[in-house]
Amino acid sequence: MSSPDPQVRAARNLSAHPSPDHRPSTTALRAGETSAVRGPVVAVTGAATGVGALLTERLAASEEIRQVLAIDERRGECADAQWHILDVRDPAIADKLRGADVVVHLALDLDLETDPAARTAYNVRGTQTVLTAAAAAGVHRVVLCTSAMVYGALPDNELPLSEDAELRATAEATGVGDLLEIERLARRAPRAHPGLNVTVVRPAVLVGGTDTALTRYFESPRLLVVAGSRPAWQFCHVEDLCSALEYAVLEKVDGELAVGCDGWLEQEEVEELSGIRRMELPSAVALGAAARLHRIGLTPSPAGDLAYTMYPWVVSGSRLHDSGWRPKWTNEEVLAELLEEVSGRHTVAGRRLGRKDATAAGAAGATVALLGAAAVVRRARKARRRV
Repeated sequence: MSSPDPQVRAARNLSAHPSPDHRPSTTALRAGETSAVRGPVVAVTGAATGVGALLTERLAASEEIRQVLAIDERRGECADAQWHILDVRDPAIADKLRGADVVVHLALDLDLETDPAARTAYNVRGTQTVLTAAAAAGVHRVVLCTSAMVYGALPDNELPLSEDAELRATAEATGVGDLLEIERLARRAPRAHPGLNVTVVRPAVLVGGTDTALTRYFESPRLLVVAGSRPAWQFCHVEDLCSALEYAVLEKVDGELAVGCDGWLEQEEVEELSGIRRMELPSAVALGAAARLHRIGLTPSPAGDLAYTMYPWVVSGSRLHDSGWRPKWTNEEVLAELLEEVSGRHTVAGRRLGRKDATAAGAAGATVALLGAAAVVRRARKARRRV
């Protein structure tokens, strides 16, 4: 679910060759009855990094999992998985999925710095290929991971949202358009491929080695608060996400699942716990400046990302709870880990700064820098019109 390694992103192509397998094949295991484990064979895409790497290690160590097939564009560190090296958009992936009972698709590029068109091409085409290949290979379940962001951040959202709540997000925030298309593919897949079951897992703000517009929010010297907004913060630690994905793999729960810490934190609680003071601005000023800065390429985050810091999109996670799953992390604990992770980083309006830049901007705060840059843009445009 996390962004691929920069070198991998740069070198993506369809000519990757699978590495030699170092474990007996699934067919051999089944034919010879040599394995004491009778659980499912699980394939994980995006298995070399991020959430995919953590889940691969977790499943490989589980006594309830028979075998793990790890798929990525480079080999990861899990020695107990059978590795296949290829791009998930390669139709040859169908051959690598034969013998798998479940596929967990985590090969998504949500990097803020990736070209949006390239990101969408990779995410949507990759998901389409995996779903089609899974059906062709006889896989009976695919688990997809999107985000609770697909519900949208809106002032009239219920607190909390149920899993069945309407997906009201738009494509205005980073990667959300891709996630909405993946959700549509998930809903169409069982009709297009009878016998294929699809489970979708939607985590809240994901923390634990992740880099998103929402984690960068806490790298700013001031927390931007839009006047009149009603933010509510709910986090999801990657360990809890992996345990929820394992529940889906083992078919302890299915359907559309939301996952996160129990409850939520109000903005005032976040400020008290973080020790970071707020900078409050009118909505038109904050959104207008963010849109202009993104349009001219000064910041990676579009104005739509701000909505997720303005309005609630807290989820209940009732289906997982009803199945017996519980998060191990609280919102307070995850926020503390996030603050430790981002310590020493400096971000202004979603753009990560070097130490020298941060020193210059730190005293004024992220919002002041944002507005100052927007003012420069306005002055430059006026000067061009006068010429």
